[in-house]
Amino acid sequence: MLEQSKREALKEEICDVCEIFNPNHEVVELMKQQELEDRVVFDLAELFKTIADPTRIKILYALKERELCVCDLSELLDMSSSAISHQLRVLRNNKLVKFRKEGRSVYYSLDDSHVLSLFRQGLEHVLE
Repeated sequence: MLEQSKREALKEEICDVCEIFNPNHEVVELMKQQELEDRVVFDLAELFKTIADPTRIKILYALKERELCVCDLSELLDMSSSAISHQLRVLRNNKLVKFRKEGRSVYYSLDDSHVLSLFRQGLEHVLE
């Protein structure tokens, strides 16, 4: 009896595949009609790859409250201005941050409210 309950517990832990292949064709066809275009899938994957860098996460976190200049970010993250600029360029190329020049300084901020929402939802998810 104990052996059987161990097997059942193990079965629950590793049950990540259907025991029988029996797809619901109606649901599958419905879902195929709603598939994303390959270009959209690629762009979304690129967005998540861009965000997946720890330094970029720190930059986005710093920018969630206010715009900061490259020098501020450099001091805050204890990195060279050129390293920060490189990361900001990657974020900018993926439309996650925008910049404005003021005199000899360049100030960065999150590109729009979607970036902040995406960041906050990701943060909320990992903090659960």
